[in-house]
Amino acid sequence: MNHLYSFVSQFKPAIFFLLKFIGLYVVGNLVYGWYVFTWQPRPDPVTRLVTVQSAYALQLFYEEIKTRDNPARPTTSILQEGKPVVSVYEGCNGINVAIVFISFLLAYGPLSGRLLWFALLGLLIIHFINLMRIALLFAVSVHLPDALYFTHKYLFTAFIFLFVFILWGWWVFRLAKK
Repeated sequence: MNHLYSFVSQFKPAIFFLLKFIGLYVVGNLVYGWYVFTWQPRPDPVTRLVTVQSAYALQLFYEEIKTRDNPARPTTSILQEGKPVVSVYEGCNGINVAIVFISFLLAYGPLSGRLLWFALLGLLIIHFINLMRIALLFAVSVHLPDALYFTHKYLFTAFIFLFVFILWGWWVFRLAKK
């Protein structure tokens, strides 16, 4: 029993951080799940907004880009020449990534004006990267359809989380110390 007490007391800050992070993440996901559920079977407004913004960016490179909600599923599709190319689900709108990002920042603490400004900046960066991710998935779907599963499931997911880790590192090693 003394070994357990020694272990816990030695790593108390890390254990407390992990418990706060996991708690905030679970609560954030429960709230987000409730939010998404209230809109079913239609897509939620955030998914629709992210899809429309991605389509707007795609209009710079492709012609006849439009969006359309799926009336029976919680997705919004990006269409080219009236044909669906990609469907954006609620999991692709970046909210879950934002919950992970914010949960870490709040668990690391303490709450301050500097933290709030950094959180807002980080959320904007994550949103922009997610828009680029969806636009690039569209391009992959058009030009390299066989690579869509890999790029969606692994490559671009790793890419967006890499930026989250960079933001966390920026906060922990640079900004939180000031």
